[in-house]
Amino acid sequence: MANSDFTIAVVCSSNMNRSMEAHAFLSKKGFNVRSFGTGDKVKLPGTAQEKPNIYEFGCSYDDIYKDLYNKDKTYYTQNGLLNMLDRNRRIKQHPERFQECNEQFTVVITCEERVYDQVLEYFEAVQSFDATLGAFLICEFVTLLSRSEDLDNDIDQLVVKYEEKCQRSLLNCVLFY
Repeated sequence: MANSDFTIAVVCSSNMNRSMEAHAFLSKKGFNVRSFGTGDKVKLPGTAQEKPNIYEFGCSYDDIYKDLYNKDKTYYTQNGLLNMLDRNRRIKQHPERFQECNEQFTVVITCEERVYDQVLEYFEAVQSFDATLGAFLICEFVTLLSRSEDLDNDIDQLVVKYEEKCQRSLLNCVLFY
């Protein structure tokens, strides 16, 4: 696969810290990467635990930086938020929400379990296909698998064969337990 065809999405909750650090690092290594958050809003710690700073996903990193700078430059410099936002605004304009992106990626990497669950929920919601057709396709694939005399060795070829036949990509993972 050509490097430009290999696309990566890195996802955390607010598209601020972990996803952006990975975005910066992977970009420097030459990967085609984008970063996202899955939350409803961008939430950053405030000067009091019960008062976080909350922003819309479209709000620019520069505007968030200026807002926190004006609120309490010393506090937000000491806790690292201003440095983080400075890095972020050099990478891209604003935080992006994964659920609002229509692009398909070769690999989606999530930075925590809760975000993983949100990404899966999103994929399940957008993958609407007729249950009857789905049952037929599943039955056909399972029948193909059941006819194999050496499934451990045949699985990759069977998946490719079936993908070609039904013209659909099959998400799969082989586990030995």
